[in-house]
Amino acid sequence: MKIILVGPPGSGKGTQAGHIASMFGVNSVSSGDLFRDNLAKNTELGKLAKDFMDKGEYVPDEVTIDMVMGWIEDPTHSSGFVLDGFPRTLAQAEALESRLLGSGGIDRVLFFNVDEEALVDRLSGRLICRGCHMPYHIKFSPPLITDQCNSCGGGLYQRDDDKVEVIRNRFKVYMQETEPLVKHFRESGNLREIDASMGINDVKRAIERAVR
Repeated sequence: MKIILVGPPGSGKGTQAGHIASMFGVNSVSSGDLFRDNLAKNTELGKLAKDFMDKGEYVPDEVTIDMVMGWIEDPTHSSGFVLDGFPRTLAQAEALESRLLGSGGIDRVLFFNVDEEALVDRLSGRLICRGCHMPYHIKFSPPLITDQCNSCGGGLYQRDDDKVEVIRNRFKVYMQETEPLVKHFRESGNLREIDASMGINDVKRAIERAVR
């Protein structure tokens, strides 16, 4: 089973990717995870990606494609996959579809649809512990003590790409580059739209209906 998750940053794709992968016994990966892994390993692709990620902008197609295709073509992923955040442009979609021609193509594209203000509310409230990296949210999951981790007592910080101005820029880039991709997959007939403004369990049930 080969499934693609499409939607703006903060729409819940990452939250649901593992659940979908478990349903079909395949692996899931996000393009963001691949970027950060390459950055941690100090690869050339990681260095190229960093400047764009810090600004909340999408990484150029050629860099993204090299990283994601390397993961897809690993023999351990031959039974299928769930891709979170790739493809993001028509050029990426065409590259992916070309590579998958011999294996049946893409089975399902899930479009997580949610408006800009809801995304700003979700993302701008996120905090991370400097010590153990435990995630928090000012509104939905606040720490017991302001700016202090419940688990290790470490200080909390906000990622640069979770600042309001960066979030709005990310959404603007999404609208410009990714909405044509949604149209492309809708016309292909394998796109299913998910109302990502619902609660986690409601979204999960909608996904199960869409993929089955």
